Amino acid sequence: MGKGKACPVVLRNRQSLEILAFKHPLAGLQLVKGSVEPGESTEAAAIRELLEEAGITGKVIRDLGTWHSEITGHIWAFHQCQVPEELPDAWTHFAEDDGGHEFQFFWHPLSSVLTNEWHPIFQAALTKLIEKLGSDVR
Repeated sequence: MGKGKACPVVLRNRQSLEILAFKHPLAGLQLVKGSVEPGESTEAAAIRELLEEAGITGKVIRDLGTWHSEITGHIWAFHQCQVPEELPDAWTHFAEDDGGHEFQFFWHPLSSVLTNEWHPIFQAALTKLIEKLGSDVR
């Protein structure tokens, strides 16, 4: 599984189903995701990445399957995570990745169009996720 990625999916219902996303200062709009460490489960990696990248403690409540990214050759595991507190509509988290970056978090309505602000890999991942969530996305 050496090329595994874990993607914690945090959803909320407002007027429609929304997914937690962030703006990377150098690489556009993205979902939280990261590499699965040797010996780590994709569930554990999803929880760890959520904490590292967003500062949120969550727990996996649903496995949303996997996706093979043809762009990078990685297998992504999507895990829906429940988070304990009501999260704000927007916040900034300083993540230690690549020397440290400020990630600006926001909620993306799954029914809305994916603009070119989204990194191409994440456009593809979101398209796959929306397929997996199916009738939930209305």
